[in-house]
Amino acid sequence: MDLRIGVIQTAKELSVELPGDADRAALKARIESVLSGAEKVLWVTDRLGRDVGVAAERIAYVELGGADGERRVGFGI
Repeated sequence: MDLRIGVIQTAKELSVELPGDADRAALKARIESVLSGAEKVLWVTDRLGRDVGVAAERIAYVELGGADGERRVGFGI
């Protein structure tokens, strides 16, 4: 599963590949908690064990990839 985070006033987005056993529902709940102002920083751990933090006030958008991590390429539906 992958996570993409848009940061305010930055042209690039952060892309984090999450471990295969990441709990999607728990991650969504944590993201909602951060965006509601309950926490100041969104911390996630990537598949290599590195911690990535983004200040909640700088988050423009969050995109959570599919649970199976499959990416489609091309124009097929």
